[in-house]
Amino acid sequence: MQAAAEAMIHASALKRSFGKGTGAVTVLKGVDLHIPSGKLIAFKGRSGSGKTTLINLLSALDRPSEGQIHFAGRDLTAMSNRERDQVRRTEMGLIFQSFALIPLMSAYENVEFILRVSGFPASGRKDAAVQALDQVGLKSRMHHRPFEMSGGEQQRTAIARAIAHKPKLLLADEPTAELDSRTGLQIMKVFRDLVEDAGMTIIMTTHDPAIMEIVDHVYELEDGQIVAKA
Repeated sequence: MQAAAEAMIHASALKRSFGKGTGAVTVLKGVDLHIPSGKLIAFKGRSGSGKTTLINLLSALDRPSEGQIHFAGRDLTAMSNRERDQVRRTEMGLIFQSFALIPLMSAYENVEFILRVSGFPASGRKDAAVQALDQVGLKSRMHHRPFEMSGGEQQRTAIARAIAHKPKLLLADEPTAELDSRTGLQIMKVFRDLVEDAGMTIIMTTHDPAIMEIVDHVYELEDGQIVAKA
């Protein structure tokens, strides 16, 4: 598997079906994917094209019905659930459309909590949390709780939480959907800096044409298949 070893993600013949028998629905239909390390990648496609399902498979939140996924040279599909959970907590960062912040914790506490869960060294947690919040422009708001923040601020907190432990791979499902265009472009600059300065690999879904101009490659999904790469 030389190709898998050289890539952050190498997926082959991915299929994902839901349901059984005549009621089964196949959402992904034989997807092949090779994503090198240190790139900013976007998936685009209409609602129902399979973008979110593919993100869930690549992040080890779900298993394919058929096919293999190699992450940094290791076969995710052959791992136990515990091994997959460990990889996801320590080597990946996840951003979803629902912010999933802990309501009674401040922005800082939300970020620091995830660092604890991921096993980040205790001596560096405070600095890492503050740095991540500063990167997304929220250092001055870090002691506010989610109900005291706008939707855009909550999304930026979720992004800070996902990047604080400096994962190898960041997966983001519509990370700028709740942000105005100016803030969205600021977040994309953060992503660009993480790729260029930290060597992070970032895979995101988006409908925004402006963002597609910033990324390294765009994969277009249609009816559960990749139909174009730019």
